[in-house]
Amino acid sequence: MQLEFKTSRSTITSLLLIAPFFLWGTAMVAMKGVIPHTTPLFMAGVRLVPAGILILIAAAFMGRKQPQGLLAWLWITLFAIVDGTLFQGFLAEGLVRTSAGLGSVMIDSQPLAVALLSWWLFQEHIGLWGWIGLALGVIGISLIGIPDEIIVNIVNFSNSETLLTTKGWEQLLTDIFTGGEWLMLLAALSMAVGTVMIRFVCRYADPVVATGWHCIIAGLPLWLMSYVWETQQWQNILPSNWLALSYATIFGSAIAYGLFFYFAQSGNLTSLSSLTFLTPIFALIFGHIFLTEVLTNIQWLGVIITLISIYLINQRENLLRKNNQATINDQSVPENVLGKPTLLQNTSTNQISKITVNMAQSQSNIKP
Repeated sequence: MQLEFKTSRSTITSLLLIAPFFLWGTAMVAMKGVIPHTTPLFMAGVRLVPAGILILIAAAFMGRKQPQGLLAWLWITLFAIVDGTLFQGFLAEGLVRTSAGLGSVMIDSQPLAVALLSWWLFQEHIGLWGWIGLALGVIGISLIGIPDEIIVNIVNFSNSETLLTTKGWEQLLTDIFTGGEWLMLLAALSMAVGTVMIRFVCRYADPVVATGWHCIIAGLPLWLMSYVWETQQWQNILPSNWLALSYATIFGSAIAYGLFFYFAQSGNLTSLSSLTFLTPIFALIFGHIFLTEVLTNIQWLGVIITLISIYLINQRENLLRKNNQATINDQSVPENVLGKPTLLQNTSTNQISKITVNMAQSQSNIKP
């Protein structure tokens, strides 16, 4: 009975760990139909401010304490600016200028930054299997998001010289900075730094309450910038779009952020962040179901490689133990001239210790 309870509890914990990335992936699908009817900064604010209010209401029912002291509010504000205002702002603006697939490649490169920062700040062990898993994750996400034509050209070593000679470096840089790819990279870096910052925030404030205030503090500047620079923010939004915004706010922000930063404040950041590779997989699956998007063979290969990478990162310590154990078991046993194990290997440590004690006692009875 106790074993069944532990198994059930472990299953629930695993589902809760995956939930934020499932919700973020499906929220991306929900937001696809909203973007043409609204503006990016207003949409980013809608995802944050109402979500923060919902989180604080839930925290009040749970009896969690509000932040106390200047340091607590300082860390929450810094956390909000980096992980909320910058991340959601760069993400929303980047989605307008780039494709969802290529954008997800840029966003989901952030586990590499999290791994490096966690290794540097918290001495988290990554190991060989962890680095292999991270590399495979980047490869898998790239196969999912980058167009097949570009991948085929890279594999065949074609069109790379033509691209640089026809456009030139100036035109290439112009294309990069007028597109959304660099904004997605900035969003990924902001999320990575924010993920690491939660450890410092939780030294002074409750993680759930801090997440709620972080959403509110981060969303207000986005709405202010939207008021100054954008027009027609909500006039063209349809009732179905409001439903999509509600889903992205409640599930894609409030619940997803609450769960993610709750686990981030105590768990292994490298392992948790590696699950980010699941986000575009969920987005592609539900995009296929609801938007009739089709996966190519290369994208399916990327899905498989991504799943392998997540397994390697999260099981890296178990794999290392198994390798060490196998190495010890494979060591040859020294044999004597007769081809049999030596007497020392057949004698346990306890037996040797016992013999030594007996000899000492016998010597102490001998008188000079």
